[in-house]
Amino acid sequence: MILLTPELRQKLRANNADRDADHVPVVKFFTPWGSATWIIKDMEPDGDAMFGLCDLGLGEPELGYVSLRELDAIRGPRRLRVERDLHFRPTRPLSDYVIAARAARRIVEI
Repeated sequence: MILLTPELRQKLRANNADRDADHVPVVKFFTPWGSATWIIKDMEPDGDAMFGLCDLGLGEPELGYVSLRELDAIRGPRRLRVERDLHFRPTRPLSDYVIAARAARRIVEI
């Protein structure tokens, strides 16, 4: 599966033009073999660095940057890869996801 379609990439880059705004996230990635999850709101002009809510499954979700290339290079058991959540339909700004994740100590659907 391709992690980012051209449409998603365009939305992420558009959000970066006003990076300080509390945008609704664009895409969610996850590891199907574990509990790592990333909810991403924008992408730097380099086409690699993305900003969002990152949860490696250690009980401490945090805002930060993640590399698209590094996500694409991760391999789990049986060579499973990081996947894009095709059913993710965000309706709230990223700050709402941050508040919910900090309370639950993991990224949750809101």
